Amino acid sequence: MKNYRIKRLSDQPILQTSDVKPIIEGFEVLGAFNPAACYVNDEILLLLRVAEAPKAEKGQIAIPLIEEQNGVPTLVVKRFDEPEEAYDPRVVTFEGKVFLTSLSYLRLARSRDGIHFTIDDKPFMFPARMDEAFGIEDARITFLDGRYWITYTAVSEHGPGVGLAVTSDFVNVERMGMILPPPNKDVALFPQQINGKYVLLHRPMVSDIGKPSIWLAESDNGIHWGNHQFLFGGRGLIDTQFSWEGGKIGAGPEPILTDEGWLVCYHGADATHAYSLALALLDKDDPSIVLDRSELPLLTPELSWEREGFFPNVVFSNGWVKWPDGRIWVYYGAADSGVGLAELVQD
Repeated sequence: MKNYRIKRLSDQPILQTSDVKPIIEGFEVLGAFNPAACYVNDEILLLLRVAEAPKAEKGQIAIPLIEEQNGVPTLVVKRFDEPEEAYDPRVVTFEGKVFLTSLSYLRLARSRDGIHFTIDDKPFMFPARMDEAFGIEDARITFLDGRYWITYTAVSEHGPGVGLAVTSDFVNVERMGMILPPPNKDVALFPQQINGKYVLLHRPMVSDIGKPSIWLAESDNGIHWGNHQFLFGGRGLIDTQFSWEGGKIGAGPEPILTDEGWLVCYHGADATHAYSLALALLDKDDPSIVLDRSELPLLTPELSWEREGFFPNVVFSNGWVKWPDGRIWVYYGAADSGVGLAELVQD
């Protein structure tokens, strides 16, 4: 793999939480981050993950979620007395059930120069199914067969699974349903069929046996997936040199085809939950063959707004764009609170 590096194009976020107005009355925006990205009709489009929550009331925790009422998925807010003991402000347990304290959805942002964005007033995709009851998170966009395929994490009381939606114009969108059941996330579709098959990267979430890893799967139709294969895992459990990817690992945006093979951006997290970005290179004709991987992370949380936020010490990319002139811009979420911009360059 040629010498790549990820160079920040700005020392400030290009989008931050304060830029986004809530779409739910009585709610506030807690974070706008982790955008999917694509180049469409001379515009850069981002699908921001926006997390909203009811405004806090003293002594209470408010839980936003989708419940079925008269057969229709409907937004409701459940309220509980705040626990006396310390608790995770993002995930809480009441009456034996785990809840998220915010609800995420996808919001479209548009830009001609890729830096200055206008954010749509309405959501592009809002939770609308019971397998999305706790929210829609961290989308990826792949242009494939003349349409834009959007994979996203659909969260419910049953855990995070992978949903798929398709659009031709980013106005009308069709949900195709859940293509990988919980627990799974971080799905990136390849932008073309390989050996007559659709191919994707995904991340099963392991428990007592196994280690965090990225897997490969294939499909005849892009909906039903099989032939799942382990691709690569975090090396930090074996070698402390790679502690930066020893805690978690997962694929980022859609792979990009280069002369050397398929270039994959992925994230790794260490034992303290600090997230970094790295690259892998897969064989052009057989992506189950890993040709090369980063020895060191190419982007780590260093700036104050990458280190401080709703979830600190995070740089996380699920969106990059290849401009017509060949430049590759990397859009990344920072501390679950904003969006940074960098460029993938070769020395």
